[in-house]
Amino acid sequence: MTLAATARFSRRIFLAIAVLALAGAVVSAASLYHHYGTSASPYCDIGENFNCDIVNRSIYSTIAGIPVALVGVAGYLAVLTLATFYRNQAEAPVILAIGSLAGLGFALYLTYIEGFVLAAWCILCLSSLALILSIAVLSSVLWVHRVRQSD
Repeated sequence: MTLAATARFSRRIFLAIAVLALAGAVVSAASLYHHYGTSASPYCDIGENFNCDIVNRSIYSTIAGIPVALVGVAGYLAVLTLATFYRNQAEAPVILAIGSLAGLGFALYLTYIEGFVLAAWCILCLSSLALILSIAVLSSVLWVHRVRQSD
């Protein structure tokens, strides 16, 4: 791959990560809004097994008093910042990969809680899981690509 093609490839991956991170911040912000809400979320109540309110207002929706959705907003904004303002830094791909893989692990844990403890699924949470999975895959591809280019 030529130097120009490598640069285009990296820019496209960083752009895709940035767009996904922005979407993740929006989804997490919506979840945070519903975490503090007192009324039912009609678009999220699709029956007994699909109800964001059950998940967003459960005892598992906070860690040390901090809403999980707020952690999501902060994490996605950190990814967005890395993918846009710090993408030219040599360590950006590895930081993105490690951070997004950690976020994916946390999201998988929360998905386990949804399915096997609460027995209720949250569409916002599942959307966030899909977004962080996509970011983790793309950032891992970017990291491997950069490692191969440096050899």
